[in-house]
Amino acid sequence: MNSPRATTDSDAARAGSSSSPPSHPAEAGASDVSLSVREVTVAYHRKPVLLNVSLDIPRGALVGLVGPNGAGKSTLLKAVVDMVPRISGTVSVLGRSYRQQRGQVAYVPQRESVDWDFPATALDVVLMGTYAQLGWFRRAGKQQRSAAIDALKKMEIEHLAQRQISQLSGGQQQRTFLARALVQQAELYLMDEPFAAVDAATEQAIVALLHELRALGKTIVVVHHDLHSIRDYFDHLVLLNTRLVAAGPTSQVFTDVNLRKTYGGKLTLLEEVGEAMRLRDRGG
Repeated sequence: MNSPRATTDSDAARAGSSSSPPSHPAEAGASDVSLSVREVTVAYHRKPVLLNVSLDIPRGALVGLVGPNGAGKSTLLKAVVDMVPRISGTVSVLGRSYRQQRGQVAYVPQRESVDWDFPATALDVVLMGTYAQLGWFRRAGKQQRSAAIDALKKMEIEHLAQRQISQLSGGQQQRTFLARALVQQAELYLMDEPFAAVDAATEQAIVALLHELRALGKTIVVVHHDLHSIRDYFDHLVLLNTRLVAAGPTSQVFTDVNLRKTYGGKLTLLEEVGEAMRLRDRGG
């Protein structure tokens, strides 16, 4: 297990130091592609987890990243932010390498990957989102603290600012990490299962936040498991099972054929979802 800082912000913090190249925000007239992945392969213990994956994520899209357990969804996000080595392939963010653009990327890890006993308050964790701008040698000041409090307010947990993260509920912990992502003021948000094991109120708060970020022109990629909510939550979809199965607008990609290609023999789940899709299409 890693501390909240080590898991989420070690790379971003280094971007603020004088030895790292500056981040470049989106420019008018730049490419309409926020994230480009080309022929990426990743293996653990010589077993491929991602195999020759290529895809483009359009700028301003709210994207669901979907596939069975072990399909490489989390690994893809980690490969984008250089948390796992790539055997082959390239990644570009807003037309440049991740190393050049890491200040424009906010990564929200799975909750279970974090050591929640790390001695930090909710406010401390959110302030870590400002390190990319501050660098290692500057302390957060009034401006950063004000931004952090505003982010906590947006996630409706400002009253928990001084509470130790180990004392927060699962939903409150997730809201804290989302607040940390907000203060980064990134262009690309990568979220690994933000809806996992959260209460209904937190899920709706997350959905509202995702839609707000999209309205601001941000790009959001979300690892997601609930097939029933795909059409309601995402306008673009990536189906992955070690290899890329399909990617594009949800209305075109979220089909029974593509789901069967993605999930293989899990027929009970697919038949249930397929029936729900047919009923919805008929207006039933």
